Parts: sequence; structure tokens; C-alpha cells
Amino acid sequence: MAPLDLGFAECAVGDTGHGADRGAEKGNGSLFEAASIASSFDTASSNNSDIFSTSTTISSSSSTASFATSNMAADDKERPWWKGQVCYQVWPMSFKDSNGDGIGDIPGIISKLDYLKDLGIDVIWLSPTYKSPMNDWGYDISDYQDIEQRFGTLQDMEQLISEVHKKGMRILLDLVITHTSTQHKWFEQSVNKGDTKDWYIWGDKRPGNKIGDELVEEPTNWRAAFGGSAWTWVPARGQYYLHLFLESQPDLNWENPELREAVYDSAVKFWLDRGVDGFRVDTANRYCKDTTFPDAEIAVDGKWQPGSKYYINGPKVHDWLKELSAKIARDAPEKDLVLVGELPLTPYDELLRYVKPAENELSMVFDFDVIKLGNNDTPDEFAKHEVSNYTDGDDSYTLPSFKTAIQKVQQLITDTDAWGTIFQENHDQPRSISRYATGDPQYWRQAGKLLALLQTTLSGTEFIYQGQEIGMLNMPATWDFSEFRDPDALIYIEDYVKAHPNDPNAREKAISGVFKVGRDNSRTPMQWSNEPNGGFTGSDLPWMNVNPNYTWLNVEAQKIDTDSIWHFWKARIEMRKEYRELFMFGAFELHDYENSHTFTYSKTAADGQTALVVLNFSREEVPLNATQKALLGDGYRLLASNYGETKGSLQAWEGRAYLLT
Repeated sequence: MAPLDLGFAECAVGDTGHGADRGAEKGNGSLFEAASIASSFDTASSNNSDIFSTSTTISSSSSTASFATSNMAADDKERPWWKGQVCYQVWPMSFKDSNGDGIGDIPGIISKLDYLKDLGIDVIWLSPTYKSPMNDWGYDISDYQDIEQRFGTLQDMEQLISEVHKKGMRILLDLVITHTSTQHKWFEQSVNKGDTKDWYIWGDKRPGNKIGDELVEEPTNWRAAFGGSAWTWVPARGQYYLHLFLESQPDLNWENPELREAVYDSAVKFWLDRGVDGFRVDTANRYCKDTTFPDAEIAVDGKWQPGSKYYINGPKVHDWLKELSAKIARDAPEKDLVLVGELPLTPYDELLRYVKPAENELSMVFDFDVIKLGNNDTPDEFAKHEVSNYTDGDDSYTLPSFKTAIQKVQQLITDTDAWGTIFQENHDQPRSISRYATGDPQYWRQAGKLLALLQTTLSGTEFIYQGQEIGMLNMPATWDFSEFRDPDALIYIEDYVKAHPNDPNAREKAISGVFKVGRDNSRTPMQWSNEPNGGFTGSDLPWMNVNPNYTWLNVEAQKIDTDSIWHFWKARIEMRKEYRELFMFGAFELHDYENSHTFTYSKTAADGQTALVVLNFSREEVPLNATQKALLGDGYRLLASNYGETKGSLQAWEGRAYLLT
């Protein structure tokens, strides 16, 4: 049988990399085991004479804003509800275990809804809890209409949706429809050429085919995102199937209209009928593949080559997303459901095609430029674990490059009618303090608050990842290799060793890279208290070890300590909502692109109200410069600082937000 002719001739794809859909970046958590780190932060006001004095005392209390706008409807400017929200991602495996089996579950999430509401959360994004063999921790789905028993039952999920709504919040589910599990009934039937025979992408063997000196009998020489061939042979069918991720994650054939209808009914409408408020669309730019099956150019050593230009951002993906969006609007016209697309490393102009309202595709986008800083990801994240963090002093990651990445998303919002998201962490990325700031125990608290101030003053829909609000850190680099749970990391290590047979330190280097950027960093269990295993579980054997710093870094301790990162996050969320026109919707202007120590930008609301944000991304004390002083002018009020006292210079890792008057 010839390769499936699915019409990719009109689907030439731009040459962009994989973008860490499941890839990752990490920092080094071993530096953060000190328990006593002093500083003082909160909101207050200042007049124009105070800021240049040697010491200005800031109030230790913060006022809670009162909000007239309900988060359950469009705002008073008729903007969609989802633009003015603060969202929180829950990765269920590691959030809260309710039954003592060592695995987080849905009842555990329900038990913490009041915690999320108190923090100021409006929307919960729930990572996959569907029925799954869990080879990729839920991103390999065997039944979209059932719940994995480790997480609970369908009734538990229905209760979660109901309880979220009772508390005035909304809930988004992960929509993973690029691929399924090999255990999905559709794939099992496709193997046997049943009713779903063409619902996956199959290709024929090329007997004796060589590329250079390599024997490549698979339909192409494409490399899977996690390493190895993107093709697996099935003797029962006598063909290969395509899997851009794990072998157990076969890609769906979106060219087939029957498949698209089945996906909608099973993965989307089933949950619309149960009241969900939208979806985070996993790998939304990977539906359209070139099924003429061209081989990728030789770009790296080895048989399997990066081939993303043949399966990322193909033109037909836009037609299919329009179709999906139209069906949702048809079946839930009263809800204005949100679709948040994961579009890693998509060029700016292409990004606009997905999210401009006139296109009717996605509501907003996760852009990956910020979280990809410093990555050796050319081509296609082939060496994504070879990464530089900000404090490494590597030229591939500088503060100006960080500013550029942030400016891209801000311009998407302020220069067009499209919309974006603001985030620093998720389940695929390392912890932000290690990634973008410093691991020095002396500055952990300041760094966590500085990043909170940055995130809460940028325009877009805000997403916080579980544990970010308490400054959780990467897993300790002292942990043994056996602690790794991520298949991406495990495959990468073995591939790296095979690729460097003459390097006696190859395994050590690969493991070091995983500790820095591997996905497990953000997947250690949530640290609720200083009880055994951080209060995550009553079991002696959690599915993954809890970071040992839970004894001092935990929710309970930070709620007691009014100077904590948690209290700072809560106050900044309140500030963001109080000044929503300024911080959620205001125009962004960068003022110090070339400065390698400070990040200075202004936000301006439609009515002219302006804020100035000044951030010191260094451990050096930096005097306020002439530009910053000129921008402050003669009248301003200090809205927030992560130091109890401000001076005429910015202290190490200090951040300030001023309201200009």
C-alpha cells in the first residue's frame, strides 16, 4: 500500500522547531536548602521626594481591592471574560492526594478549592485526568470520556466542575487531540483495518532504502520529539504508524473528516455538556502533516533527523481549528468558551493567524519565546537539555534577550486585536526562580517576589503554576538518577550516551542537563506543610519524592509569615485586579533594552493612567539612572516593592512598581 495521500501538497510547513511542547528547561534546586532568608515586601505609597532619600519605609500591610466586575461574565467594556482572569494550572499527579495512595487525585483538588479562591484565582486549568496508561503521565489518552482510576471517577470530575462553579471560578481541561494512546479503541481498530483504519497516519516500508550510509526503511527519517524514530512497525497491519512523541502516542489523521467529528464528539462536546468553560489545546500547531513523507535534511549526527517543517504550522491546521471553534460556538453559544493554544516557537506573523479574532480559531496563545531562552534548540530541540540559565553568564541568554521575548507577547496584545498569556512556569518547564533569577539562598525570597511583580504587571491572561506562588524550587541536583520519572529525560540520557561513545563523562553531562531543564523539576509534589511528604500524601511512598526543602518551604509556613512569597503573590493579584485597565490591558513600553542589569517598562491604560515598573535582575546594588528618574517625573506613588525599605538605588533583585501622577 502506498503512503496515504492526504493532500499535503498544499500544506507546506514553515521551518520551525518543536518548541518544547513536552520538552523542558530546568534550574538547579540544590542551592535552595537554606531555611532562613530575610527580606520584607509589600505595597505602600511614596511621594516624589521620598524615593531618592537614603531610606523610605514601606508599610507592611496591603489593602485588598474591591472588584465590581464578576468573573463569570464579560466585563463592563464588553471584552470576553477570559481576558481579565488569573488562572492556575493544576498538575493532578502532584497536587493533593486524598486517599493515601501516594498519587494526587480529583477529590484532593476539590479539598483545595478554597485555598485557590483565597489566593485570588479565577480559573483552574486542569492537566489531563482522562483514562490513560500513563506512559506520558496522562498525555497518552485511551478514553476521552472516562477518568483514569488513579485520579478518581467521572462522578468526581463532575463534582469538581460543580464545586468550581459554586465558588465563582471556571475550569479548563487539557485538550490532547494530536494523538491518543495505543490503547485507545480507535487505534486498536485501526491496526486491524476496522472502521477506524484511516484515523491514524500509516506508511509503508521502504525495503533496502538508504540515506547516506544509514539503512532507513521507515516511511521517513523523522526523529520523534523524545528521541528515536517517529515510526513504529505493526506486523498485524504490515505498516508503520507515525508518532511524533512516544511510541505509545500514535498521531491522529486530521485529514479524515470522520476522525475530526469523532474527536469533537468524544473529547470536546462530551465535556461541554458537563459544564467545562474551555480547553488548553495541547500542541495545537501539529495537526497538519506532510503525508507525501519527504525525508528531513541531514542536520545532526545519527539516523533520525529533525523534521518539524513537515508537521508544524501546516496551512490546513487553520481550517481545522476554525471548524472546531465553529462547532463549539454552535453547541455552547451562551458560554463564550475559551481555547488557549500551545504554539511553541511559532513565528510572530504565523501566531497572529491563530489568535486574531477575525480568524475564529484560538482565543489566546501560549508563546514559548520566554521559556526557550538559552536553549540549544536548533534544530527542533535536538539538544534541548543543553541550556543556559540567566545567571550562567552565557551569551545565549542575556537580560536584553529576555526583554525581547516578553516584548513580543506584549506587542501581540497592544499592537493587534489578538490576545496572549503571561506565564513563567508550567508542567513542562523548570521552576522560574532557577530559570530566570538566582538560586542563591540569600536572595530566594527577593527573586521569587521580583518575578511575581513582573508577571502580575504584564498585559494578557495570567497563568500561575502550582507551587509558583510559594517559590517552589527545582529538584535537588543531589538526587539520584533513579528519581527521574519523565520519559523524555530518560530517553534523552540514553540517546546522549549513545551519541558520545568516546566521552567517559557523557552520562554525567546528560544527567546534569536534565537536572537543569528536565520536566520533573516542576512535577515534584506540592508542598502544603512541614508534615511528612509536605502534607501532599499520607502515604510513605509518594509517586515521586517531595523536595526535601518542604520542611521550611511550604504553604502553611508562608500563610503564617506575612512577609512570604505567598502573601506577596496574593497582594499582587489584588493589585492587578484593582488596576486591571493598567496591568491587564495597558500598553507596554520598554525603556532600557540594552541595560544588562535592570528591566524598566511602563504600562499605560486607555485613560492615560501610567505605571512604571523597575526591576533589578542582579545581586548588585544599582542606582536609579537618569532615564528612570525622568520617567518618574515629579509625581508618583509606590504601589509595590519587594523590599521593606526603598532607597535611591535598587537593591539586589529588587523590584518596584510606581503609579505616576
